[in-house]
Amino acid sequence: MGDLLGSAAPRARLRELLTAGRPLVAPGAYDALSARLVEQAGFDVVYMTGFGTTASLIGRPDVGLLSGAEMIDNATRIRGAVDVPVLADADTGYGNALNVLRTVRAYEQAGVAAIHLEDQVSPKKCGHLSGKDVIPREEMVGKLRAAVAARQDPDFLLIARTDAAAVHGLDDAIDRARAYADAGADALFVEAPTSEADIERVATELRDVAPLVFNWAEGGRTPAMSLRRIGEIGFSLVLFPIGTLLAATAGIRTLLGVLRAEGTPESALPGLPSFSEFTDLVGLPEIQDLEQRFSGE
Repeated sequence: MGDLLGSAAPRARLRELLTAGRPLVAPGAYDALSARLVEQAGFDVVYMTGFGTTASLIGRPDVGLLSGAEMIDNATRIRGAVDVPVLADADTGYGNALNVLRTVRAYEQAGVAAIHLEDQVSPKKCGHLSGKDVIPREEMVGKLRAAVAARQDPDFLLIARTDAAAVHGLDDAIDRARAYADAGADALFVEAPTSEADIERVATELRDVAPLVFNWAEGGRTPAMSLRRIGEIGFSLVLFPIGTLLAATAGIRTLLGVLRAEGTPESALPGLPSFSEFTDLVGLPEIQDLEQRFSGE
């Protein structure tokens, strides 16, 4: 857990996990609390979801409404809450190649272990929404070269995402992914294939090029597959981006429904953490220990 006096999460750890021979599972977190819950559940990495960040910060859909500064601020808070590596959504890099230079430096300074950059036209959209468009391949190659040049820690992982499958077809998406690997991307993320055959083709053609990311977007356009099968065909990292957000939404709706109908939330409380359980979860015992340690008495 991300104690106030905890050590920095080693970025090298994420690279090790990606080569462990089994798919690395990265549940989505949209704020510091959900990130702590992911870590406490025993997962080795936290994924900062852009979809969830947008929904939690401004209550809006993921259609490019947040600035880079808002995303990086959320990444900083999430990173400060956990000790496991954090992989963060960096959208399009928030501009051209020059903007990408700043974006990479800022995310690296925030302490995250990895980011993914996508080739959508700005303002972007969630990868599982319709109406996307992509920039020219050569422009994205330039942005990735800028990202590589901006990186100061060689263990900071750069993941290249392409949304071209929905726009120009899978052939173009695969060709782009190869070009992005040549530009220096450490891992490849072909977003939103719509059939198992397409998923298997992505794996077959790209798994020997670079580690592959599979986006198990809950309710999205990509068909659900078992974690075992995802690993068998060659994916190294599996994102589960919005399950925590959907679960939190369902829980809040239930509580509010009880409160509205009954006037108090009393009948819903047995299914919730107790007050003391929750304060332990967010680190009150550590605070109390630090108060004693630094009290001056």
